[in-house]
Amino acid sequence: MAKYRLVLLRHGEGAWTKENRFCSWVDQKLSSDGIKEAQNCGKHLKALGFEFDLVFTSVLSRSIQTAWLILQEMGQEWVPIQSSWRLNERHYGALIGLNRAEMALNHGEEQVKIWRRSYDVTPPPISESHPYYAEIYNDRRYKCSDVSQENLPKAESLKDVLDRLLPYWNEKIVPELKSGKMILISAHGNSSRALLKHVEGISDEDIINVTLPTGVPILLELDENLHPLGPHQFLGDQEAIQAAIKKVEDQGKVKSAEK
Repeated sequence: MAKYRLVLLRHGEGAWTKENRFCSWVDQKLSSDGIKEAQNCGKHLKALGFEFDLVFTSVLSRSIQTAWLILQEMGQEWVPIQSSWRLNERHYGALIGLNRAEMALNHGEEQVKIWRRSYDVTPPPISESHPYYAEIYNDRRYKCSDVSQENLPKAESLKDVLDRLLPYWNEKIVPELKSGKMILISAHGNSSRALLKHVEGISDEDIINVTLPTGVPILLELDENLHPLGPHQFLGDQEAIQAAIKKVEDQGKVKSAEK
């Protein structure tokens, strides 16, 4: 019997996800399909009887919008939401805005997989000449963060994401979990992968093979020491979920017509 249960998910499809671009810290709303994914996620969680006490999101709109839509579908709009940059997507540095398939064509699929999925490889840092630098670093939401703007990352490996996420997990989320609250975390592909790596003890080598589809809730069942009682569970139609995982994996491959 699980002592604690936690639902984690990657937000619904974003506008740039649809365009197969590295979105990262650029603030994008959900696509029309992403809205449907979030709504369907809420319907499914409601049908399974989940009742949340608290929701955590990043400070990026696609994460927050997904949480709103899920709570709306569940009739739980009143549930409080806390947001932190520490749950943001991985900072992809100079790769932000670039098309993954075009990158695979220019640099090879293996290099793109390493940039997207490896644990300790950091992409080239963003510079002030980057077209999205000012948009990110002049954004008012980061003036409210717990670090100064000059100390915000300019590029991150997955290890860096875990390093900045862990203090928030240990100091903010874990105490709420241990108080008996049922928690939903609406985050991103890499902040969710980093958290799964920590909670489940996934090795540095194996994390490269962990891919999360958009808008699919993940159930974690934990013992009194927050150790998993089993592997994480994707909730929903398993065949459709596997197809969605393959779709994410294929984003970093050269399109057939280009090969």
